[in-house]
Amino acid sequence: MSETTQRTEEEWRALLSPEQYEIMRNHGTEPAFTGKYVSTKDDGTYSCAACGEELFSSDTKFESGTGWPSFTEPGVAENIETRIDPSLNMVRTEVLCAKCGSHLGHVFDDGPGPTGKRFCINSCALELEPGDGR
Repeated sequence: MSETTQRTEEEWRALLSPEQYEIMRNHGTEPAFTGKYVSTKDDGTYSCAACGEELFSSDTKFESGTGWPSFTEPGVAENIETRIDPSLNMVRTEVLCAKCGSHLGHVFDDGPGPTGKRFCINSCALELEPGDGR
């Protein structure tokens, strides 16, 4: 993992679109089936839209039917952090960028093998860099 990125709230507002700011800094969620990467099958690496840190590989992306891009595992495990999210009267595991602390989505234990994980990530928190996915 690279050095931690720290910015003021004003800097984040200037850097991110209003939708990205709401999701990535205020822990929001984009509406299901509206994100630009929900159905994308292009090869490449998904990076954090806020700081550019490499997060997921297209090799681990799968169609979950949930309305958000889903991955079985991170591309670089140390580039993400997880923490308990007790919001909305339920307990979930939140996924954040380890470099900048931006909210990415949540991880669930209902994904396919071999990990059994479903990293359910907001499209606007990602940037796809074309390539071979790994």
